[in-house]
Amino acid sequence: MVTKQVKLLALLSGGLDSTLAVKIVQNLGLDIEAIHFTTPFCLCDKCAVDSINEEFKVKVHHIFLGQEFLDMLTNPSHGYGSQMNICIDCRILMWKKAKELAEKIGAEHFVTGEVLDERPFSQRLPVIRLIEREAGLEGRILRPLSAKLLPETELEREGLIDRQALYSIRGRRRLPQMRLADELNIRDYPCPSGGCLLTDPNFARRLREHMAHEGRPTLDHVALLKLGRHFRLGTTKVIVGRNEGENRVLTSMAEGRGIPCMDVVDFMGPVTLIMGNIKDEIAAKSAAITVRYSDAPRGTPVQVRYINEDEIILTAEAIEDEELEKWRI
Repeated sequence: MVTKQVKLLALLSGGLDSTLAVKIVQNLGLDIEAIHFTTPFCLCDKCAVDSINEEFKVKVHHIFLGQEFLDMLTNPSHGYGSQMNICIDCRILMWKKAKELAEKIGAEHFVTGEVLDERPFSQRLPVIRLIEREAGLEGRILRPLSAKLLPETELEREGLIDRQALYSIRGRRRLPQMRLADELNIRDYPCPSGGCLLTDPNFARRLREHMAHEGRPTLDHVALLKLGRHFRLGTTKVIVGRNEGENRVLTSMAEGRGIPCMDVVDFMGPVTLIMGNIKDEIAAKSAAITVRYSDAPRGTPVQVRYINEDEIILTAEAIEDEELEKWRI
């Protein structure tokens, strides 16, 4: 039982683990607010976060880690995981931001749904302790799902929380968390999906290729990396829309940022963005790629609208697949 008034700040992803952590702390009679981080690579379920805010009556602070995160991505102090994920550096940054917010709202301690050894890159005990140390939060982060397997926190040492009311969950299987959710009457929680695009092999390949040719990404770069089919023609990147929704976004990007673009005049087809040094041969190949993904018949020259300050009409046939694959990223 709590013997004095104490406030905690929870890192809230909206997933089952962090939802359980918030509920456990509430059941112990502790005052709690939450902080929800997003990055340009998040596949987070905002609805799940909002439902926790409504159901548990927990105030949630939303923070977007934008260019600061992208700058860190180019040379992370603690390296990459299996793909381009920088989980350790990301976690340290989140905790530093959480610490700043905690000082403003009067929270002295922190809580997270992390489970020991659930994520091999960032949730092993030596790494957990490293993250706490570098964030300046040693002993101040409660992990109620695995607390009995971890060193005591200040909350436990000061008698503010009974360690026996906490849990000893470990590993990657979610069955213990699902059983606990039933016990705590938590019924509506997201399935174990979502996460971070940086762990996706296909997206990571695109990002590595971008950084190799163009260096540090911007928010605009990341938005484009999520869209379309990508091709590299020398130093020039060609991005081809895959559907009507992507075509709308690519058109908006082209118009708003002055990026040269193409589309086929008389047939349904993609919007194509061309980024980089555009010589005549690059424009011709880009037009042929655009025709390839349109409804125009193969082997038939068709008109392609090319907008680069002025509007120009080019004539092109669909590129052959064998040649196309040479340029695909």
